[in-house]
Amino acid sequence: MTKTIYFAGGCFWGVEHFFKQVKGVVSTETGFANGKAELSHPSYEQVYTDQTGFAETVKVEYDEQQVSFDLLLDLFFAAIDPTSLNKQGHDEGTRYRTGIYYTDESQRAEAAARMTAEQKKHDKPIVVELEPLRAFYPADEYHQDYLDKHPDGYCHLSPALFAFARKSNR
Repeated sequence: MTKTIYFAGGCFWGVEHFFKQVKGVVSTETGFANGKAELSHPSYEQVYTDQTGFAETVKVEYDEQQVSFDLLLDLFFAAIDPTSLNKQGHDEGTRYRTGIYYTDESQRAEAAARMTAEQKKHDKPIVVELEPLRAFYPADEYHQDYLDKHPDGYCHLSPALFAFARKSNR
């Protein structure tokens, strides 16, 4: 049985590549989530202006028999700075905010509990959005599997994190 969760963790190129390493992740797709309702299917150029309210987000489809939602949350929090508002690595702007956009109530409850536990590890407040998915629009093909197509391409995540994800549930 597969489920879907949406993670915003800064530049979606690295976040997508990160989750693709995990055994049980069936598919990933880069796109834009939870922006202004009146804007349907925003372009990368529109989102880049920080005027649309959309966040660079990765749709993660996973097989619950192979990977738990709990492990995906572990990995997400290992890959981001949850106290950094609208910034991950060198990338700044509202499009790079962090968020967990859930598709069912059990995901919301589990993510909320995890955020409470994560907060105890930090002196500053956690600023990760936890919201239902309102809208998701896939990014252009150029942005899909970007780091597979461009292995030396820019990424705010370290190669060590990719290795960490690859070994996470083997």
